[in-house]
Amino acid sequence: MSVRDTLLALFVMILWGANYVAVKLGVSEFPPLLLITLRFALVAVLLVPFYRITRRQVPGVLLLSFSFGSAHFALLFVALQMTEAGTSALLLQLGVPFSTLLGVVFLGDRLGIWRISGLLVAFSGAAVLAWGPHVPAFAPAALLIVSAFFWAVSNLLVKKVTDVSPIALTGWMSLFAVPQCLLWTLLFEHGQIEAIQQASLVGWGAMVYTAVGSSIIAYGLWYWLLGRYTVSQVVPISLLNPVFGVIVGAWVLGEAVGPEKIAGGLLTLGGVGIILWRQAKRGGA
Repeated sequence: MSVRDTLLALFVMILWGANYVAVKLGVSEFPPLLLITLRFALVAVLLVPFYRITRRQVPGVLLLSFSFGSAHFALLFVALQMTEAGTSALLLQLGVPFSTLLGVVFLGDRLGIWRISGLLVAFSGAAVLAWGPHVPAFAPAALLIVSAFFWAVSNLLVKKVTDVSPIALTGWMSLFAVPQCLLWTLLFEHGQIEAIQQASLVGWGAMVYTAVGSSIIAYGLWYWLLGRYTVSQVVPISLLNPVFGVIVGAWVLGEAVGPEKIAGGLLTLGGVGIILWRQAKRGGA
């Protein structure tokens, strides 16, 4: 990768790392399911008018809106109300080993000793993080692990909608996710109107950042880089995402970076790194 494109990839990692902090700030003022509803609504308003999908493409995008929208993101936002941004960023890296396991079950992939070792290392790191003193209860860690699983499920589903451009997919998936998340917030939350009326510029800014900075700008640049380079050149850089999440969480929110977070993070990222390295060696298998 050129120096310019490497810097762009690092910029994307910073945007995604800061997104955990933005969500954490947002859920301090909005109920989490309301916040994700507002986020998807803003993304849809900004993108859907400019991109079209065909009737044939609707079922795949709709299915993805369930797994990626009202499952992965909704669970992430709920968990972030209860635990740290940095811990969340690290635990979500379990999406990579989950993707590997789903590939074995549904795509017939075969695991070698290296990828099995990577899985064991990554999940042991998650165990350290889940029982660390900065996770107030096991519930948020469990929500994050399930969220990572649905991220992995979405990776399989997105293969079914490869004929939709990434930006169009982002916009229409967000549009289809709005009524789902709206239903969840109406069923499980209260005080939505009061939260909207009382939210500060910080809360609204956090919501806008998650929609524009994380979804549209970051994903747009990421997909552009994937179009210019091989997956094995680009994807390993994503290991820096949780690193920036921990750094920004400590800087902006004053989150502690204790030995258990360092140990659990290194184990998780090390296991994910082994998996990505072997997949690159096998040509993405």
